[in-house]
Amino acid sequence: MNKNDNGPMLNAYPDSLGGSLGDIVNFLSKKELKDVFSSFYILPSLFHTDLDRGFSVIDYELNSLFAKKEDLEEFKKLGIDLKLDFILNHASVLSEQFQDIIKKGEESKYRDFFIDWNKFWDGCGEMTDAGYIQPNPDLIKDMFFRKPGLPILMVRFPDGKEVPYWNTFYQEVRYPALDAVDIRDIASVQYGIAEGLANLLNEGLREGKSPAELLSEKNIYTDKITDNQRTVLCEKLESERKYLGQMDLNIKSPLVWEFYDNTLKTLAKYGAEIVRLDAFAYAPKGVGEKNFLNEPATWDVLTKVRELADKYNLRLLPEIHASYEEKIYKKIADKGYMTYDFFLPGLIIDAFEQQSGEVLKRWADELVEKKIQVVNMLGCHDGIPLLDLKGLISEERIQSVIDTVVKRGGYVKDLHGQKNVYYQVNATYYSALGEDDKRMLFARAIQVFMPGKPQVWYLDLFAGKNDYEAVKRAGAGGHKEINRTNLTVKEMEDGLQSDIVQKQLEILRLRSTFHAFSKDSEFEMKCAGSKIFMEWKNNNSHAVLEGNLLSCEFNIIAKENGDIVYKSDL
Repeated sequence: MNKNDNGPMLNAYPDSLGGSLGDIVNFLSKKELKDVFSSFYILPSLFHTDLDRGFSVIDYELNSLFAKKEDLEEFKKLGIDLKLDFILNHASVLSEQFQDIIKKGEESKYRDFFIDWNKFWDGCGEMTDAGYIQPNPDLIKDMFFRKPGLPILMVRFPDGKEVPYWNTFYQEVRYPALDAVDIRDIASVQYGIAEGLANLLNEGLREGKSPAELLSEKNIYTDKITDNQRTVLCEKLESERKYLGQMDLNIKSPLVWEFYDNTLKTLAKYGAEIVRLDAFAYAPKGVGEKNFLNEPATWDVLTKVRELADKYNLRLLPEIHASYEEKIYKKIADKGYMTYDFFLPGLIIDAFEQQSGEVLKRWADELVEKKIQVVNMLGCHDGIPLLDLKGLISEERIQSVIDTVVKRGGYVKDLHGQKNVYYQVNATYYSALGEDDKRMLFARAIQVFMPGKPQVWYLDLFAGKNDYEAVKRAGAGGHKEINRTNLTVKEMEDGLQSDIVQKQLEILRLRSTFHAFSKDSEFEMKCAGSKIFMEWKNNNSHAVLEGNLLSCEFNIIAKENGDIVYKSDL
């Protein structure tokens, strides 16, 4: 059978299925996977990265732990489209450009490759004793900061100058551990005092305090050293401090646009046909303007990136989380892009809990009526979206979804540390559905029949359960690892024999190969209480899903020229 033009997309890390991209190619080559997926989205740990499971990119060369060029060549032979990530807003502090700044300071050709906070806010605030400008309150009132305080990383130049750079996302400063011998040699301190200082400094630095803070504290050890010894120790620690983090790029720099061009060229060389733009809405910034979805600057940047992508025949998929009531998804669609349907995961859980497909139908009707092209999903590498549902269902129903998933073992992630401002719930989708096979299969069937291109998280396919051990291993902030379990080759092979995996593959194969699901087909959805009816028609091809959200029983029938070519026993 021929694949239709909007078939399912597999989504995984390069080490999710067996440990490497080569193992994934072998997996997709199995007879059980024949004609199931038309696209594959590999998450960015495929590249040289350091943090956030790939979303802090050092450079876009292949990570030799997970992939070889030969793997990509073998992947091309599968006839499956490749989708890769381009992180538009930021790059790792370990990137060539940022490391050059640390080594050369004002002499670096990349001095303005990232956003110098003080240059950005020059004349728009008061300089603080700490060396950064505190912007006037009226100029930052519309800005959205992802963490407490100002989004700054203080960077030490070779001449000792401290320069604040804009840092929207993660940052960490690390100092060298000093033992008593080090401190004695550096500052000519008696060994007993040096031993006490070593314990004080190493413990305090791990807690995030600065050397100056710790050495200015009054205690038995700091009272025994001179101001000069204090200065020498501070200088030693500060001169050897190291950073981790994701630094915001300065889109006003020609070198950044050269970097954008080279990156897209590299992704095309790997065989990418689709490029997901991560965090693109944070890239344009202006004094007194929003730093998230700054309009019209965001769309201007997107247009310029699209012009670059067109040179390499790349299709862009902008990624943005925003509430339904803001209608950002529609703006993206109106500009000719596919958009992510971050509403569907929560809406399906809500439909099961409310035993009603009313809102699902309303959303499906809107997609058809307004001709909005989406990539939809159940689970993904991130959490189950909640913020996105605002304006689509009531606050009470959103809270009900939260309570349901938490009761089943999920974790609520508040919006960037703010209490009582929900963002997402972290759980596998199978666990979020109560680890109920019938619900999982029905959810997959609904996704497959919804308008859009279905994206399938690998762990959902294998009915993965919440991984609490992974969360423990990850430590603070490791809640996302609950849904990122790497599967061994044996676990994959065993899973392929299970009923729930085989039946999901069966439904996905129908979606991939049956002509009725093409983009130009007609779609209709009806609902009455807990009963739903979904239908696709294209000339003589006809596919119908009928099911009950209460019993989770459903049937699928596909006909060609009036003859039944597929009938589920689900």
